[in-house]
Amino acid sequence: MLKLNVNDETSRLRAVVLGTAKSLGGTPTLADAYDPKSAEHIKAGTYPVEEDMIKEMEAVASVLMKYDVTVFRPEVIEDCNQIFARDIAFVIEDKFIKSNILPDREREIHAIDYLIDQISPAHVITLPEKVHVEGGDVMPWHDYIFVGTYTGEDYPDFITARTNKYAVEAIQELFPHREVKAFELRKSNTDAMNNALHLDCCFQPVGKDLAILHKNGFLIEEEYQWLVDHFGEDHIFEITKEEMYHMNSNIFSIAPDVVISEKGFTRLNKWLREKGITVEEVPYAQIAKQEGLLRCSTLPLIRD
Repeated sequence: MLKLNVNDETSRLRAVVLGTAKSLGGTPTLADAYDPKSAEHIKAGTYPVEEDMIKEMEAVASVLMKYDVTVFRPEVIEDCNQIFARDIAFVIEDKFIKSNILPDREREIHAIDYLIDQISPAHVITLPEKVHVEGGDVMPWHDYIFVGTYTGEDYPDFITARTNKYAVEAIQELFPHREVKAFELRKSNTDAMNNALHLDCCFQPVGKDLAILHKNGFLIEEEYQWLVDHFGEDHIFEITKEEMYHMNSNIFSIAPDVVISEKGFTRLNKWLREKGITVEEVPYAQIAKQEGLLRCSTLPLIRD
């Protein structure tokens, strides 16, 4: 049996699901795009090709193996984009919580059934149908669980709104001993520069007490300010709108002092190194064209 354990974003990683870029099914039609950034690249003819994305993901797999992390991969579903493993489920403490995601993507979870079968059924949580949530919006951090959400009445109009108010309530019920802190995110179906698809698209804790943050990703200034006060200004790397667009906040921690980051994130990577963090650089710019990056394509199962 797999004994799950994830209490925060940065403790030493022992086991993870890494998505796969095999058999993506080619470039989607505009009507099938789930986010404005993919749509932008479909229109421009610059949508990434499978071969390049496979190479990018294998570079990540190599880094994980270098640090003795057990890496699970989904079984390949023909003609299905399975890169973003974080969307389909997430682990908090010893619970494996299945996401309720866009209906078109429900089959992705079955590609890791072989793994779910290794978890005690009492620890596998299926949420009620009205609860919409994706793992990119959920971050356990010490006494808190940070959750990105959108609660506007126009929620159904946004394909980019992935986590609703019922999810915030459901997570608080599952973990009554922690404080669930929700953040309203800026959503746009058409403008990738002004869309925070998930919380990890505009914020992520790193190291022991640091954070990457982008103000414009948050709809409510007081909620953004809460994070600034919580981490402290000296401990925050504020990314620009363009850096958010390129997914600078979506790196992935192997340990408090080791992260995997995109090689083009020069300003961020320099700051991380100045803070004493080892930065393992990988090429991931093609996958970034789908509005997801390193945190989005990994689903941690066990951290120390």
